[in-house]
Amino acid sequence: MTTAPVWLRRDGDDVVICVHVQPGAARSAIVGEHGSSLKLRLGAPPVDGKANAELTAFIARLLGLPRPRVSIVSGLSSRQKRLRVASADVDTVVAALSRPDA
Repeated sequence: MTTAPVWLRRDGDDVVICVHVQPGAARSAIVGEHGSSLKLRLGAPPVDGKANAELTAFIARLLGLPRPRVSIVSGLSSRQKRLRVASADVDTVVAALSRPDA
């Protein structure tokens, strides 16, 4: 079993990820860590929920999951957000989000 990073925790069968987002980037990418959060750049503006939609789609794409399994549980209008990945394996999530090409 992989040691989970500080930005990730198990919640029952789900995984909760703390993220710090920077919307309006040229493309979506994982940048590294920002305090106790995973830092992401999002290739969408913070207007009309576009950045939030890109965030859930981007994480789902990286994890190879259907988009509805990734949801924002807090921080809809903030750069600091908590995501819930339904029925996810911690080791798989850590491996997918720790890839250098992500």
